[in-house]
Amino acid sequence: MSSYVPETTTGAVGGHAARAAWFAEQFSKIQENVEGFIRGKGSVIHLALVGMMAEGHILIDDIPGVGKTSLAKAIGSSISGSVSRVQFTPDLLPSDVTGTQIWNAAEQEFRFHPGPVFAHIVVGDEINRASPKTQSAMLEVMEERQVTADGTPYLVPRPFLVFATQNPVELDGTYHLPEAQIDRFMMSMSMGYPDHGAEVQVIRDRNAGSLVDQVKPVVDTKVVQSMITVARETYVAPSLESYVVTICSATRRMPELRLGVSPRGSLALIAASQAFAASRGREFVVADDVKDVAPYVLRHRMLLTAEAELNGHTSESLLRQITTAVPLPDERG
Repeated sequence: MSSYVPETTTGAVGGHAARAAWFAEQFSKIQENVEGFIRGKGSVIHLALVGMMAEGHILIDDIPGVGKTSLAKAIGSSISGSVSRVQFTPDLLPSDVTGTQIWNAAEQEFRFHPGPVFAHIVVGDEINRASPKTQSAMLEVMEERQVTADGTPYLVPRPFLVFATQNPVELDGTYHLPEAQIDRFMMSMSMGYPDHGAEVQVIRDRNAGSLVDQVKPVVDTKVVQSMITVARETYVAPSLESYVVTICSATRRMPELRLGVSPRGSLALIAASQAFAASRGREFVVADDVKDVAPYVLRHRMLLTAEAELNGHTSESLLRQITTAVPLPDERG
C-alpha cells in the first residue's frame, strides 16, 4: 500500500509536474484494483473516482442489478475506507440516516449516536423512495460534511462520498428529488449493462468465489486526502474559467430550459475538470477536460420545458449545442 505523499511545492513547474504524475499513478492503481471486480465499466469507474477526488457526490440513475452497490464497495475497500449502505424507504426517518441523541442513564446526559452517514462512502439505495423530509436530512451533510444535532456539529470522516441511486423505471411509491438536492450531486451517470464478455467474466468470478468483499486496499485514506489536495491545486487558466462560466450561463438563456445551471454547477465543473486533468497526469486543465466531464456534471442540473421534451430535445443534445457554439479558449498562461 502506497504511503509516500509528495510535499506541497512552492510554484516550481517541475514540482507540480511530479505531483501530477504521482496523482495519476495512485489513481491508476485504484482504478485497476476496482476494475478487477467491476468488469467492463472502466469509464464509469474513472468518472466515479474523479468525483471522489473532486470531493463531489454521485447520482446513479439506473436499474437494479448492474453493480451500483458493488462499485461503491470496491472503491471503499480499495482506499481502506468505511462503507455504509442506506436502503431508503417511505418510512425512513431523518434520524435513521444522520443519527440521534440517546439518553445515557449512567452519565445522566444525552449522547449522540452517529447514523450511517458517518462513513467514507455512503450508498443511498433508491434515494427517491424516501420522504422529502428524509431526503432533506442529506442536504447538510452533503454540502457541509457535518451533521448538526441539538446545535452541535459532528464532522463526518474525510474523504466523504455519497453514491445515491434511483430506479428510472419503477416510479410507484417514489418522490421526486427536489432541485436543491439534485444540485448537490456533482455528477449524474448510469452504469448500463455490461457487454457479453464482461458479463461472462462476472459469472466466472462469482463461481470462483471472487467477490467484491475480498477487494484489498491499495492506498489509504491519507493518500486519498493528499490526492484531493493535488486535484484542487491543478492549474486552471483564467480563459478556461471564463469558458466554464460561458457554458453554464448559456444554459440559463436557452428557451428550451426552464432551469439552467447554477453557479454551484460552475464550481462543480471546474473541480471535476481539475481532478480529470490530474488523473491524466497533467498539472493543468485543458478545454477537452471540461468538455469530457461537462455532460456528467451539468445534465442533471438542466430542466427542460415540456415543449422541448415533446420536440425530442434532451439535456445532452442541448449541451452539445452549447459546447459547439462556444469558442474554445486560449489555454496559454
